[in-house]
Amino acid sequence: MIPYLDLRAQYQSIKPEVDTAIARVLDSTQFVLGDAVAGFERAFADYCGVGEAIGVNSGTSALHLSLLAAGVGPGDEVITVPFTFVATVSAIGYAGARAVLVDIEPDYFTMDPRKLEAAITPRTKAIIPVHLYGQSADMDPILAIARKHGLTVIEDACQAHGAEYRGRRCGSMGELGCFSFYPGKNLGAYGEGGAVVTSDPTLARRIRVLRSWGEEKRYEHTVKGFNYRMDELSAALGVAQMRRADELLARRAQVARWYDDALAPLEEVERPQAAAWARVAWFVYVIRVRRGIDRNAIMAHLAARGIAAKPYFPAIHLQPHIRTLGYGPGDFPVTEDVSARTIALPFFNALTRGQVHEVVQALKEAIHAGIKA
Repeated sequence: MIPYLDLRAQYQSIKPEVDTAIARVLDSTQFVLGDAVAGFERAFADYCGVGEAIGVNSGTSALHLSLLAAGVGPGDEVITVPFTFVATVSAIGYAGARAVLVDIEPDYFTMDPRKLEAAITPRTKAIIPVHLYGQSADMDPILAIARKHGLTVIEDACQAHGAEYRGRRCGSMGELGCFSFYPGKNLGAYGEGGAVVTSDPTLARRIRVLRSWGEEKRYEHTVKGFNYRMDELSAALGVAQMRRADELLARRAQVARWYDDALAPLEEVERPQAAAWARVAWFVYVIRVRRGIDRNAIMAHLAARGIAAKPYFPAIHLQPHIRTLGYGPGDFPVTEDVSARTIALPFFNALTRGQVHEVVQALKEAIHAGIKA
């Protein structure tokens, strides 16, 4: 059996640091917005190359609060992509705004800057580019368009801890950057967790107030806020992993290279590409099968051999909830084509070269068996 993700193995690889961090929090009996959160915020801000980080309880909350801090509300529009996790679009709705979608480019699956400006209207307030699978969107043209139109850029970096764009860390280029520490992420909590990063002290202050019931200080609620606070255990685990972040990311990059080498002879599979502008921080390893191959049959073949794999992602604009925005089949052809052909293979720090070989052999068997759409 080869799981899609092995959190037990990942825990064992950093067990001493994690156990010490947990024990320290339990001994302190300080469980919410205490010293561990403050330490995490300082460390993560430094890691991202920004002035401030604000710990929250999820990546979704980070997006929601960033939109509110940027002044996004009812009647506004926010531009993002249809190839992302549903939280990106849902957070825009939480703020009372409407998501306007633009298609992705076909090589790296991130926002196509060439299609961005045509989507801007007088109601547009912000742009949310999504750094996908650990690779950055093409930020320079996106930022230039945003400056031209006076729009806020909020980076969805929930899959891009440690990734870089032309030497700049993902999350540090827009006015705000949002991260998730869901367990399977590059830097994951053992539960939920998130953060907003920014170098704008005014935005940072707004988010700190909003995340804890709108409190300027204890029991003085100046605005409508939320219970989006980060807990101390998540923060302590985040710090423990950040101390070894370069090592953990290097290990994931090694696994990606093993896949690249093993898959190179297989013409029916397109391997993930690294953009010239990107330093990829591998979150998942997602292949794309050639047109005419039955993707679902491939995954069923792998499952029959005890290998877990899954599609990643579906086209968001075709999901029942998101279709209320008015989009339908054919509106975003690149997203629809990519989403029909992607397979996320098993990928985690502790994956061995032998396991990678086993996955690729099973994939070859399925394709050579003539599985067609």
